Amino acid sequence: MNDTSAKQSAASETALEAARREKLRKIRELGVDPWGSRFDDHLPIGDIRAREDEIKVEPAGDCQTGKPPEQHGPRVRAAGRIVLRRPSGKIHWLQIRDWSGTVQVMVGKNQVGEEDFELAKCFDLGDIVGVDGELKRTRTGELTIFAEDLKFLTKSIETPPEKHKGLADPELRQRMRYLDLIHTDGVLETFLRRTKIVESIRRTLGSRGFVEVEGPTLHAIAGGAAARPFITHHNALDIDLYLRIALELHLKRLLVGGIERVYELGRVYRNEGIDARHNPEFTMLEVYQAYGDYETMMDLTEAMVVDAIRAMGISPLSRRERVRVRAVDVEEESPHPRPLSQRERGELKLPWGEREIDFTPPFPRKTYDELFAEHAGLSVDDIEGIRKLAERIGFDTAGKHPDVIKNFVFEEKVEDVLDGPIFVIDYPASICPLTKRKADNPAIAERFELFIQGMEVANAYTELNDPDLQEELFGKQLAGLPEEESMAKMDRDFIRALRHGMPPAGGLGVGIDRLVMLLTDSQSIREVILFPLLRPEAE
Repeated sequence: MNDTSAKQSAASETALEAARREKLRKIRELGVDPWGSRFDDHLPIGDIRAREDEIKVEPAGDCQTGKPPEQHGPRVRAAGRIVLRRPSGKIHWLQIRDWSGTVQVMVGKNQVGEEDFELAKCFDLGDIVGVDGELKRTRTGELTIFAEDLKFLTKSIETPPEKHKGLADPELRQRMRYLDLIHTDGVLETFLRRTKIVESIRRTLGSRGFVEVEGPTLHAIAGGAAARPFITHHNALDIDLYLRIALELHLKRLLVGGIERVYELGRVYRNEGIDARHNPEFTMLEVYQAYGDYETMMDLTEAMVVDAIRAMGISPLSRRERVRVRAVDVEEESPHPRPLSQRERGELKLPWGEREIDFTPPFPRKTYDELFAEHAGLSVDDIEGIRKLAERIGFDTAGKHPDVIKNFVFEEKVEDVLDGPIFVIDYPASICPLTKRKADNPAIAERFELFIQGMEVANAYTELNDPDLQEELFGKQLAGLPEEESMAKMDRDFIRALRHGMPPAGGLGVGIDRLVMLLTDSQSIREVILFPLLRPEAE
């Protein structure tokens, strides 16, 4: 945009704001508070629309008069933001929206009276209004509230985005998420679905006897994962602290303490890159079950995903559908899940861009070694061939453990082609320091990762509970780090806790943001995080 265009745009915006402020002044002159007040007993618009079958049509008395049949509908009260406005003489047509849907409103001068009609003349796009009236249909069949009383609830001073251009810039959408929610189709629905997914996960875990806890977000030791932490300083104690990079080690302490089924669903922080699959602040679920193993966690993961897909079709906003939610809760608590019907199997197929993901259980399970041979074209025992392949695709293999080299090749050649959902099981033990080894093959760790469309969504172990082996493996994992950093990551209290005895257990971590991406057909993690991290806005 050149300087002249920028000045013209700024002048236009100033004029539009001035016009809105003039209407603000007129609203006050009418004795109306432009910032509204309490407005009780209104129904969600979705619930109002669900009452359309209550509209009764009386046959026309004389077909020669041309009069339409008489209608009698339920009296309703609604509140919402004006998203369309069309004045037409003594009638104003509005469309208002709330978080459950949209509905048309007819404001007629004869129906609402002189005073309310003068108020309606002050309406702008973006204003929030309340309306009482009769729910009926127009001659064209449009479901409409025929207003009888208006209540002004909030004036919008800023002009909304231009209708056809909208919020085209993704960064602008994320920076001004409030406008994105109002004006970009599907955005509000995506975040409401996210809420339903999280609620469903909690229901699934609760029905299986798990309890939710809240661990510390400030850690003295940045442990539980191999990631760079954010560092802060506590002035009173004069010590550095770390925003948590994982939930694991504190939850395992609770296993030692006797909380046998425990989980936390919360934010973790990693001082690393930003892209379509990564945000420095993200939501993680970690679950631990005493006397379970990684197969227990596979069954649980599958159940959580399937339950979440079912829950997405249930609105938390409708009174009628809340009854259905309670019915689903009762069904999910059954210890013997019923077989899926043909209809439900179809509902477990979701779009992903131009593809479709079939979440019908059971999800396939294949070993790490099988998939490596299938997609990398090499046996896992061909150390030299794997080394050469890794170097060809840009990995410096000097001084690296063969399993580290092999895992680099796996990440480059295998993960991206795993459409899934698929459980990749039995990883090399040397890259899994928190995992129990297979009894008949100590070189293999009892670990799985769930991949969907090339993304790792879940990671789980049969948890290592041997304190001496755990300490040894921690030491090997930290051996290549500078002494100061390795000491900061060695959680000796966790080792001490293990020495008191942690029961055999299965543990699971799920990236909630990635799961929501996949279940809502969102191609970037920023589309499912309300306020992703952005550079500071230029002045």
